Amino acid sequence: MALETPGEQPARPLGPRDSHYLDVDALPWKPTQVPGIDMKVLVQDKDTGLLTALFRWEPGTELPLHEHVEIEQSYVLQGSIVDAEGECTAGNYVWRPQGNRHVARSPKGALVLSFFLKPNVFVEQFAGQKLE
Repeated sequence: MALETPGEQPARPLGPRDSHYLDVDALPWKPTQVPGIDMKVLVQDKDTGLLTALFRWEPGTELPLHEHVEIEQSYVLQGSIVDAEGECTAGNYVWRPQGNRHVARSPKGALVLSFFLKPNVFVEQFAGQKLE
């Protein structure tokens, strides 16, 4: 695995088995290809697609129809995310199995901690693209 945290500035050089303590506030937000959704990558492996990230959803944002290639897990820190199956509100958690397809919305905005083994694949608007 080639694990990394983009923008990480460790206080000392780290060995391959050292823990990575992150100043999350100091990490940069970066836009995704979906307007209104920014992400802060906590750890990623570009080779496998593993990703743990914070996602900041602006009010009214919609994530187009996409498929989860592997399990996705999300814990909502603020606001809520909604789809045809339900709503996940602040302090609650949702996981989606491999093959789940949905359109996600955030009517009032949200801050979500999400975990992916492989990136989502968009079905329509961004067909073939992965959420990055």
